[in-house]
Formats: sequence, C-alpha cells, structure tokens
Amino acid sequence: MGAFVNCRSLERITIPLKDGMITHDNLFAGCKKLNHVDLVGGEVHETIAALLMEEWRNEMKEEIDSINQILPTAPG
Repeated sequence: MGAFVNCRSLERITIPLKDGMITHDNLFAGCKKLNHVDLVGGEVHETIAALLMEEWRNEMKEEIDSINQILPTAPG
C-alpha cells in the first residue's frame, strides 16, 4: 500500500528525488484532490528553502495583483 493512499485532502506535495523514495505505483491512490506532485533534486534543506520562497513569491504576487486592481480606481 502507498503512504498517502486515500489522503483525500492532499492537493500538492513535494518529494525529494532520492533512490528508493517512491517504491509503489499506487503511492497516491485515492487522493482525489491531488493535482500537483513536485519531484525535486538536492538536499532536503534546499528543497524546504525553495518551497518557502515559492510560497512567499506567490503571496507577494497575489498582494501586488490586488493593489494593481485598486490603484486605477483610487482618487489621485
């Protein structure tokens, strides 16, 4: 059986590319909301740092997009 079988709330996961990390074909069987699996190389701490930067970058992009929608209608 896979490690994440029937994990219905799992939407995205990042897995370090290492020999033996993925050992079953049905690792994500029943994960109905899963739509993104990132396989990354490098050390685990590098992977975690990259994930935090991506999350921060996405949050900043959303914030900038929000401001850009407000600015055109703001009184000068």
